[in-house]
Amino acid sequence: MAETLASLRGLRTAPRLDEQATAALLEELLQKMALCEWFTVGVMAPTTAAAVATLRRLEQICGWPTLELDPGATALEGPEGQVFLKANQNNGRFQLRLEQGLGEGVLITGHSLVDPAAQDTWGPLPLQCFG
Repeated sequence: MAETLASLRGLRTAPRLDEQATAALLEELLQKMALCEWFTVGVMAPTTAAAVATLRRLEQICGWPTLELDPGATALEGPEGQVFLKANQNNGRFQLRLEQGLGEGVLITGHSLVDPAAQDTWGPLPLQCFG
């Protein structure tokens, strides 16, 4: 069965997909995102480096300005572990926190004042969607 955005809803972790399925999922996502003005993003990743790299690839794919670490947030240094990265395109910032027991993947919420029906949350998308 081909994965669609609808089929990901409710999963705890993103499925592993081949290159063709990943490309189709990304195409569907970008079509949905085109209807929204701004986004919030959650990245569940095995390390801080993987989470930030995923955010950076998403920024590139979507042509977003580079989001900055929230100045009030604590930079994660020292012991590595699973992290949750929360990014807000509206304020241009992201935060990270260590969090055990997470799945892996990307959650994207599209926001639209112009077309509230376009607003939705998609994912969890595989980290490799943005690689």
